[in-house]
Amino acid sequence: MKSKVKITFLGGAKTVTGSKYLIEAFSTSILIDCGLFQGLKDLRLLNWTPLPINVASIQKVLLTHGHLDHVGYLPRLVKQGFKGTIIGTAPTLAIAEIILKDSAKINEEEAKKANKEHYSKHKPALPFYTIKEAEQAIAKFEVQVEDKWIAINNHISYRFKYNGHIIGATFIELDIEGKRFVFSGDIGRVNDYLLDDPKCPEHADYLFVESTYGDKSHPVDAVEDRLSDIIKDTINNRGNLIIPSFAVERLQMLMFILFKLYQKNKIPNIPIFVDSPMGNNVLEVFKRFPKWHKLSDTDYNAMCNHINIITSYADTWKTIDDPRSKIIIAGSGMVTGGRVLTYLQQLIDEASTTILLVGYQAEGTRGRLLKEGAHEIKFYGKYYPVKASVTNIDSLSAHADQDGLLNWLSAIKNTPDVVYLVHGEPTAQNALRVKIKDTYGWTVKIPNLFETIEISF
Repeated sequence: MKSKVKITFLGGAKTVTGSKYLIEAFSTSILIDCGLFQGLKDLRLLNWTPLPINVASIQKVLLTHGHLDHVGYLPRLVKQGFKGTIIGTAPTLAIAEIILKDSAKINEEEAKKANKEHYSKHKPALPFYTIKEAEQAIAKFEVQVEDKWIAINNHISYRFKYNGHIIGATFIELDIEGKRFVFSGDIGRVNDYLLDDPKCPEHADYLFVESTYGDKSHPVDAVEDRLSDIIKDTINNRGNLIIPSFAVERLQMLMFILFKLYQKNKIPNIPIFVDSPMGNNVLEVFKRFPKWHKLSDTDYNAMCNHINIITSYADTWKTIDDPRSKIIIAGSGMVTGGRVLTYLQQLIDEASTTILLVGYQAEGTRGRLLKEGAHEIKFYGKYYPVKASVTNIDSLSAHADQDGLLNWLSAIKNTPDVVYLVHGEPTAQNALRVKIKDTYGWTVKIPNLFETIEISF
């Protein structure tokens, strides 16, 4: 009797957000990741539409890592009837808990603000999910260790493998009746400041590989020299350097780099403020899980003592009013929300301000608009002129580039039946498809959103 596996691409198909992949085999339904769509309005609207599947039939959600575009839909999944368990490594679930609670709080605050100031067309504006709904999802969390096969039933088992990218991140190997299905999640970079190099799969019959930077090579920037120059220019201009940052990994990496620059006398003792409640919580995760990163206790403590970590909204305003040149690192990384909007609201129209973008900016986000030279940005229902200088350092990305992705694939000893490219925009996916075909001669396909494939063997 032939085995049959159905896979439905519920997100992360021809886009970098909303990663969700449903696997159905042997009367078992497993969801790999459960992410939120971000960026373009058409994608964001999909978040409000119930999934076109029987959610109640899903027994397990396996998480590659804790980023919002991989875990942010979990409360809605529970609301739609999911009653199973949500499984990840201990740091992944710690990060996911922080991100879900923070996201829920922002949802509630934005809905309240929109109703008070009447700038939403929805009457009333509702939060996408509440803190209570986030906590209902978190109650279903179950920790599993990395690098150990776990049986789901007699036909299916899975294993998490270290993948760099952010603390706790893994790729997932599913063994279904002897066939190996590998879901890459987000693949990290080698020689990362804080994380070890990603492990690589050695066997794969069916591969589902991210392609965020499938068409790019990260510039070989001297990051520290570049940052030093930007900081010195900021001081010379008597201005402020605002760095919108992802709260997980990027913020901690920036803190570490800036601390090391000061230690090496590459920058003066300019005040550095970190304003990200979520980022502060992630710092605690680094402290709790020292085996998952390279930061020593000594460097961790010295770094935290050197940098001003803001813990209240009142201190946000004190920082804005502080007349000194300073560095402000605040969430969110794509300028989609968070404390960075408060700083930009006050400082984006000053020519002495510099905005430094240090990560991927998805289509439809304010970060993408700033990177592409927008002359005004809308938030809180108003437009603000962009008089600040905008620059970027792409080489700080936490994603592998094209060479990194090809290297990650290079350890596979067999020839996969099919490689499916996910988590990427079409241009990046097409470039990587051609490169994989030319390099390895493998069959590569690019699935559509909500497409279902059937595999028989």
